[in-house]
Amino acid sequence: MTSTDITTAGDRVPEVPAAKSIIAVIERAVLNPDVDIDKVERLLQVQERIIDRQAKADYTTALAEMQPDLPVTPEKGAIKNRAGEIQSTYPKWEDISDDIRPVLHAHGFALNFRIENLENDRVIVYAILSHRSGYSEETPSPAMAADTSGSKNAIQAQKSTVSYGKRISAQAILNLTSRGDDDDGGAGGAGPTVSPEQFSRIQNLIAETGAKEAALLKYYNAASLEQFPAAKFDAAVEQLEAKKTKGAA
Repeated sequence: MTSTDITTAGDRVPEVPAAKSIIAVIERAVLNPDVDIDKVERLLQVQERIIDRQAKADYTTALAEMQPDLPVTPEKGAIKNRAGEIQSTYPKWEDISDDIRPVLHAHGFALNFRIENLENDRVIVYAILSHRSGYSEETPSPAMAADTSGSKNAIQAQKSTVSYGKRISAQAILNLTSRGDDDDGGAGGAGPTVSPEQFSRIQNLIAETGAKEAALLKYYNAASLEQFPAAKFDAAVEQLEAKKTKGAA
């Protein structure tokens, strides 16, 4: 099952001059009784290839022109430990969306999201960047389980996961940065946290082994899986893999 969320809008698709020339050739060919239908179809295929190449070229040019205008978003989100102390900061998706929307529109881009629901309540969020020329590219987030940290209910957990997926996939496809270089590293010298791929692997191992997420976070002094210390990733994986092997035996 999939769903699509449109967050920004571009302008209409313009006509491509080279394609218009081919259309004129096709019109003349149709009026010529000596030209068979196969030749007309081949001309149409040539027209489609020209349009596709021009659309991709327009996309690439516009993306390069837009890069200097993309903002650096302040990190207003904060992860706190049980004592209420801030361990790390990050940019909220709503702030990123508000910052980039006018820039995308000015350069003829639209940023959409497609959400793919997997088994075991896991999701992948695809960021789809489209240009008014008609060309688009997409980048996926890692497969993510619902974020149940902080006693969230099922709806809140799903919403939190999708928001996180939008943030990391949008940052990837647009090469966005935030104030403080959003690597989800901890404030006050807490150090960097796991990458999206590492985050996904820990999630998978927890699901496969039936380990208790809360106990794992407490043991490694982590506020959440998203904020899991990168320095402790290998140890956590080794521990979970050992549990997985023991369970299989």
